[in-house]
Amino acid sequence: MKRRWAGILRPAVAVLVLAGLWYGFDGAAIVAHLSAARPGWLALATILLSAQIVLSALRWRLTAGALGQDFGRRLAIREYHLGVLANMALPGGVLGDAGRAVRVRAISDAGLARAALAVVIERMAGQVTLAVALLLGLAFWPGGAGWAVLGFGGLLVITGTVFGLARLGFGLLVQLKGALADAWLRAGIWKRQLPFSAAILAANLGAFAAASAAIGAPLTLSIASVVLPLTLAAMLIPLSIAGWGLREGAAAALWPLAGFTAEAGIAASVAFGLCALVAALPGLTVLARRAPA
Repeated sequence: MKRRWAGILRPAVAVLVLAGLWYGFDGAAIVAHLSAARPGWLALATILLSAQIVLSALRWRLTAGALGQDFGRRLAIREYHLGVLANMALPGGVLGDAGRAVRVRAISDAGLARAALAVVIERMAGQVTLAVALLLGLAFWPGGAGWAVLGFGGLLVITGTVFGLARLGFGLLVQLKGALADAWLRAGIWKRQLPFSAAILAANLGAFAAASAAIGAPLTLSIASVVLPLTLAAMLIPLSIAGWGLREGAAAALWPLAGFTAEAGIAASVAFGLCALVAALPGLTVLARRAPA
């Protein structure tokens, strides 16, 4: 019953927040921004988001291998595309991640708990990298609002992380400490993890910057280094589907700090979300394949 209500409430939250933004701001201006979007910038955003899915799949494979679960690159890329698509299309925001753990557990002796930890740790790597990027971005933040922005961003990241850990259950939380050491620190594996995480974050931030440029709101590097991580951090709060509504609300609050209107921020976020959906569509091809025995 709890899961059923969650499946109803999350789409409702996304729709209600988007509707509130539409009526609270100038909906016609948002549409005008999207209608005038430049295809070249949108194509770049889609390419970067496609690249980050592939890189994330390889980071997941590296993490799973460190935890005793080995599978090939092609399988990792296929399953990650399907997982991202499921996260974007289904209520809950983690069904695609859970599906990855379940679908690949049969090809190794690691077991479901170990497979789940590999998925969780891979996602945690993205959150940690996002938080570090925000801290570095504040070093270039113009003016004296840095601490207020840091507090807002920290609240988003911490809230998302707490929600994520709460879903694991006590049993997996006990195993998490040792698994983190195996996946991130053992035998210098961090030297392979770090480039993946940096490249994935750069692709995500670059895609959002391209989406913003597409609707006529190009961001400077110093502003983008803070505004974009904060906007992406809003997606960590699992109260809607794929961050829809929450991401647009954050963009509406943050784009004026870059000298643009709230409507431009909402349009940029919508464009980013649509490009992300297109980038995940190859996951549909996985559904056409027969599942492994």
